[in-house]
Amino acid sequence: MSILAVVTALALSIIPADDRPTVPTQQGAVQGVQDGGVAAFKGIPYAAPPVGPLRWRPPQPVQPWTETRAADHVGAICIQPPANGDNAVGPGPMSEDCLTLNVWAPSGAREPLPVMFWVHGGGYVNGSGTADLYDGSSLARRGVVVVTINYRLGRLGFFDHPALAADRPADEPAGNYGVMDMIAAMKWVHANIDRFGGDAGDVTIFGESAGGVAISQLMLAPDARGLFTKAIIQSGVPQGPTSRLDVATPSGPPLAERGAAFAALKGVPADGSAEALRAIPGEALLEPAPNFGGGDLVIADGRVVPTSIEDGFARGLQAPVPLIVGTNSNEFPWARADTNPMAQALAPAERAALVAAYDDEDDFQGRFISDVMFNGPARWLARAHAAAGNPTWLYSFDAWPDAMPQPHRGAWHAQERQYVFDTLKTSPWPTTARDEAVAQVTSDYWATFARTGVPAVDQQPTWPAFGAGEEQALVFHNDGVAVEPVPGVARLDLIDALLDRLKTAGLR
Repeated sequence: MSILAVVTALALSIIPADDRPTVPTQQGAVQGVQDGGVAAFKGIPYAAPPVGPLRWRPPQPVQPWTETRAADHVGAICIQPPANGDNAVGPGPMSEDCLTLNVWAPSGAREPLPVMFWVHGGGYVNGSGTADLYDGSSLARRGVVVVTINYRLGRLGFFDHPALAADRPADEPAGNYGVMDMIAAMKWVHANIDRFGGDAGDVTIFGESAGGVAISQLMLAPDARGLFTKAIIQSGVPQGPTSRLDVATPSGPPLAERGAAFAALKGVPADGSAEALRAIPGEALLEPAPNFGGGDLVIADGRVVPTSIEDGFARGLQAPVPLIVGTNSNEFPWARADTNPMAQALAPAERAALVAAYDDEDDFQGRFISDVMFNGPARWLARAHAAAGNPTWLYSFDAWPDAMPQPHRGAWHAQERQYVFDTLKTSPWPTTARDEAVAQVTSDYWATFARTGVPAVDQQPTWPAFGAGEEQALVFHNDGVAVEPVPGVARLDLIDALLDRLKTAGLR
């Protein structure tokens, strides 16, 4: 890079420390707000509204604007069903016109800063990047630029139908519109983030639950290659086959076949028109609800999502970037083991051995699904990524607010998000100094990894790389962090053997 280019980049990257900073993006100027040394720019469109003829099409470029655009409030959340009070959904209204992102950047930075790009969870049917839980201010104060995004959800984000296939160009990708949105937002960051003080060549993608699954898939996606340099997967590593666009798999029929069956319920036959499909009101696409576990959503299309996560990582096809991966200690304690097909497939001797690896029958019932869906797959992916020669770190999150009442107490699914973002103020329970200390150190580890590629925090335990000798994890407890052997290793080994048996038998 020439000296002039460096000077120009630095000039663009300095956000003035005034109350209403303005940044010239490639599409037009945006004006945000500054508070406490962090400039926030909200509701910035990164793609054209996916409405009318653009519904069920890959994201298209947004139309430029000439007047400075107010970026002081979040955009609409994508259409989704009620979320039972989940604080990760964000404020309304809902709309199909929802492809926006939010940026938090330290004011007055004198050099380009690393970027943290967040993909929210919610089973690919709920959530948004607009929720207060994902306010990026605290992370940004740790010397990074934070980006959160919305992407299309449910059947608006993951859908196909014979009429759509007949209507689209032969070379146009289909089905995974929500994943295409994520990649479009990453490309927007690559083109524009230098103007907000970010370094487009130093981007950490991170996400939780379905967002963690998305990070795993983006690590395999050819169109995302080169758009990120590090990754963090929080509670999002499924093992097993992925549904396909055009053929049946153990996950279910092809996506187009499922789409035709659904559209028939809405009065559009399999030989109907794309126009008729696009005329269905967005809210009408919510019922009956799509089945995340049954493969109604993300598919392996051979292009955007080339293969399943398990197959891709086993073959070393993922991006060779530093990775943090982990889970919470008891993701789904309310989900009983005997309701799970994996537990139902246990031979009597397998079941007896597994129960013996837990504290008792009740512990097995409460922890098996967490182990088979989260803890075991996270260890498997850490092994696969490290075996390919990539720096890898494994964690287990075992902390929760001191004021959390029974029967809720525990590090259940999604509990770590408010610690990662250091936004415990959004918790429904009052927080203590001990809670805040755990949030501070968690956020410090994440931000330091984004800045340096190594999760090292002063005066905290050295987090050992996974695969270098004994398998260890960094465990986040209520009273601090500690390096420990991988939790529950005996039961995870038994679950691995079960999964291998079922795979060999063609049952998963």
